[in-house]
Amino acid sequence: MSGFNQRKQAHFNVFMRGAGHHSAAWKHPDSNPQDDLSLEYYAEIARIAERGLFDSLFMADNYSGLGRRLEPFTLLSALAALTKHVGFIATVSTTYNDPYHVARKFASLDHISKGRAAWNIVTGHSREDADNLSRPEHPDVSTRYEIGEEFVEITKQLWDSWEEDALIYDRDNDVAIDRSKVHEINFKGKHYQVKGPLNIPRPPQGYPVLVQAGSSEGGKELAAKTAEVIFTAQQTLGAAQQFYGDVKARLAKYGRKPEQLLIMPGLCPIVADTEAEARDIEDEFNALLNPKQALRRLSNYFTVDLTEYSLDDLVPVDKAKPYGSITSGITSRQEVVVDAAVRDKMTLRQFIARSAAGHGHVSFTGSVLQTADFIEKWLLENGADGFNILPHLYFSGFETFVDKVVPELQNRGLFRTAYEGKTLRDNLGLERPVNRNREVWAAAKEAQKQLANSSQA
Repeated sequence: MSGFNQRKQAHFNVFMRGAGHHSAAWKHPDSNPQDDLSLEYYAEIARIAERGLFDSLFMADNYSGLGRRLEPFTLLSALAALTKHVGFIATVSTTYNDPYHVARKFASLDHISKGRAAWNIVTGHSREDADNLSRPEHPDVSTRYEIGEEFVEITKQLWDSWEEDALIYDRDNDVAIDRSKVHEINFKGKHYQVKGPLNIPRPPQGYPVLVQAGSSEGGKELAAKTAEVIFTAQQTLGAAQQFYGDVKARLAKYGRKPEQLLIMPGLCPIVADTEAEARDIEDEFNALLNPKQALRRLSNYFTVDLTEYSLDDLVPVDKAKPYGSITSGITSRQEVVVDAAVRDKMTLRQFIARSAAGHGHVSFTGSVLQTADFIEKWLLENGADGFNILPHLYFSGFETFVDKVVPELQNRGLFRTAYEGKTLRDNLGLERPVNRNREVWAAAKEAQKQLANSSQA
């Protein structure tokens, strides 16, 4: 492709999920579904990611369901000891946690990894989460975002409760911590009251990188206010451009610049040397799908049971639930999935195949060059700042992307040839946040000094 600014660089995260992101990945003979509770399994994904100079690994999480999913902090802390460059993004809910615990855990992960931690901020998954955590109810969307904003503000204040030079280790005077540089935050809000300070020094990155996932109205506003990376799902370049422009335009009212938020749509690539080979791979995986099971899952977006229809019937889009009516899971995903069926006039057979790869994110099947063209177009026509890569199969699908697509993007000047720095912020091109309380504390100390001088006089 030509005619674009070649200086814009792509950023890549890899979404770690079981055997892969195609619904039938675990059934494929080359998959290793029995290993998805194995540290070595995820360590191999991390090694492939570092070989491909990826920015980060992402671990989703929730607190219900039958998924075999390791707890993110436990896994990512272990991976931090086995890697040097790649960052770690952990999903943690603001509805079903406490700000102090979350601030402490992320500060610990950032220290352990020497500045490679990131927090994917979600406001809660489902009613089942509430049932498992002794909560009387799953709050409505607006309440969850209200809680989320207060929660994030508290964690930032806790990370800022230590001044940068509070640790002095003065052996001669037997002083390890300058207690005048560690401060209570005394936060009192509608949902939380937190005294502070945190019992661990400020993270190496200042704050772990703040990530937001979702494309709802509340999600976009929370991202514009607090996030530095946003994971999203769009099926077309036009939709991606609209989302990109919308969210970037919201930043100014919070005193932020467009480059302070990276937008990374999900992408499930099925790649081979030729398009025909890639199509063969796609067909092979789709043949492993259980249509009835897929239709039962997709029926969640409709007022009817899709299993009662023929696979060759058109998707009954007139029976789709109103957008916003689904309150569990990623609520914005409903619109993405149903809009694709409306736009392309799909049969249920096509609907199943389209939804199987990437579970609502855009999928692309093609040659190495075609995949690079796709990424280049979205990147340089302001549909994305990079991508959240969802390999259809681990390990081979991910290795093909890393060993073939990444070099092609490097040849085009669209992707790094070496890591830019030591921290995740360095590699994402994000500034390290200054301690927001520094000037307040300096002013308070000066006032105390003047008061002391005046009393002596």
